[in-house]
Amino acid sequence: MSQIDLGSELLNFIVQNGYSTGDRLPTIQELKADDKLGISTSKIREQLEVARAVGLVDVRSKKGTHIKPYSFAPAVRLSLMIALAIDPSTFHQFSELRSHIEAAFWHEACELIDEADKVTMRRCITEARAKLTSDWIRIPHAEHRIFHLTMFKKLDNPFVTGLLEAYWDAYDAVQPSSYAPYAYLQLVWDYHERILDAICAGDYDGALEAFIEHTQLPSRREDGSASTP
Repeated sequence: MSQIDLGSELLNFIVQNGYSTGDRLPTIQELKADDKLGISTSKIREQLEVARAVGLVDVRSKKGTHIKPYSFAPAVRLSLMIALAIDPSTFHQFSELRSHIEAAFWHEACELIDEADKVTMRRCITEARAKLTSDWIRIPHAEHRIFHLTMFKKLDNPFVTGLLEAYWDAYDAVQPSSYAPYAYLQLVWDYHERILDAICAGDYDGALEAFIEHTQLPSRREDGSASTP
């Protein structure tokens, strides 16, 4: 096992003992009784909270603590939310990063999209338009997230998917408090339809061109800020 020091006795214990997804960890009492870590009970609790915060373990009452599948998203999400709490404008910097990541992995992701994914993305467009044209207009946040994440979910790269998941969590956190003109929202979904139509036609370059154009749309928000669709 890796000899990298993770700066945590508990994290080192988990890695060095080869725990994997679904494995149950010893209880705090068991760890302390056997002195497996050489630290106090309060320190074990503190390090367990860190392990949970970064998505390494799932702690449930009466079920114990179990190892979760590795995901890059929790650690990125936590750091990103701290950045947004300190300075909300950092969302736009992370939006730029997200756009570059999607563009860089675009063709690889398109090759992996199957018919079921296309159905899901088409349904997102249909449901988004229904929300925008109903008597009670609703902003299609959920459809927006699903449309984009569906494109990249089959990439065998947890760092790419983790960053994108964190982006949409941040998007969900900041966007409901701001507004965009109705015509802009309609235009965003016109672009989504263009992107999907091009993917279905095997024109991945055309789909990428539409994606880049749509990320550069000015939102003309009432507060004067810019957004990445």
